[in-house]
Amino acid sequence: MKYLTDSQLKELKIRLKWGIFERIKEISQIEGKSFNFIINELLSKILENIAVQNNSKDLFKEKPNLVFNKENIQLYHNDYLKVDLSEFSGKINLLITSPPYNLGIDYGKHDDTLSYEEYLDFTEKWLQKSYELMADDGRICVNIPLDKNKNGLKPIYADFVEIAKKVGFKYQSTIVWNEQNISRRTAWGSWLSASAPYVIAPVEMIVVMYKKYWKRLKKSESTIEKDEFVEWTNGVWTFPGESKKRIGHPAPFPTELPRRCIRLFSFKNDLILDPFAGSGTTLVSAFQECRKVIGVEIDENYIRIAIDRLNKLLQRQQILNF
Repeated sequence: MKYLTDSQLKELKIRLKWGIFERIKEISQIEGKSFNFIINELLSKILENIAVQNNSKDLFKEKPNLVFNKENIQLYHNDYLKVDLSEFSGKINLLITSPPYNLGIDYGKHDDTLSYEEYLDFTEKWLQKSYELMADDGRICVNIPLDKNKNGLKPIYADFVEIAKKVGFKYQSTIVWNEQNISRRTAWGSWLSASAPYVIAPVEMIVVMYKKYWKRLKKSESTIEKDEFVEWTNGVWTFPGESKKRIGHPAPFPTELPRRCIRLFSFKNDLILDPFAGSGTTLVSAFQECRKVIGVEIDENYIRIAIDRLNKLLQRQQILNF
C-alpha cells in the first residue's frame, strides 16, 4: 500500500457523500494507495486543470493585428503568446516553425537571453496554445537545436520533447537536418585530452509530433512526388542553411525546410501555422505549395521584410499567370 508521506501535511475534517466514499475506498484497494493518497491525487489533477484553463485565457487576450491578407496568406503583427487566435481553434492542420533558440541572438523585440528555466516555461506556453489551435489530426514540425553550450550545456531537444508530451502532443519521429555547417564547432573542451572533451554535433533537429491522431481523418490531394517521398522519409535531410545577410534576419531557415514538411505532412489547401514567422519563409513556401497559411510575428522589422517578400512573390506569380 502506498501512503501519503509529506513533511507539510495538514489534517482537516471533511464530509463525503457515502457513494463517493465507497468509490474512493474501492479505487484505493485497486490502486494499492491509501485513501488520503487517492484524494490528494484527485484534488491535484483538478487544481492543475483549473490552472491550465486560467493560463489559457491569458494566451488569447491580445487583439489580432492583421497586417497582410492576400491569396490565402494571413500575417499578424502580434505576440503569439498573447494574440487572440481563437477563431482558428481546432483548425490548424500543420504547424511549422523555428522558435527562438535562447542563444543570445538579437531578434529585436524578443528577449533571447532568458534563463534556461524561463525559456522552458516560454516553450511550454507556446506549445500549450498551439495544442488548442491544432486539429485533432494536426501535426507539428519544429526546428530546434540538438543542444546548446552557451552558459552551460543544455539538452534543448530532449527537454522540448518532454514538454510537448506534457502539454499533450504525441511523439512521431525526429528528422536530423544536416546543414553541412561544421564552422559552428567553437569549443572542444579539453584539447587532445580525455580530461573533459566536448562532442558537438553540427546538425539541427526537426521534431515531428501530433495532437491526437497520426493518420489523417480525412484524405485529400497530396502534392509530393515519388522520389521526394522515398528520399524525405529517410530521417536525415541534407541541404544548406540560409544566408542571414540575404534575408535580413539573424536566424532564417531555408525555404527547403518548410517545403519538405508541407509536402510530406499536409494535403493541398490545408491550413498551415507559423507562430514565429520571422521573415516569412513558411508563408512563402505554403503559398508556393497551394496551402492556406497563418503567420504571427512580434517584431515590426521582420514584419516589413516578410510583407516585402510576400508582395514580390505575388507579383511574380501574377506575371507568370498573365
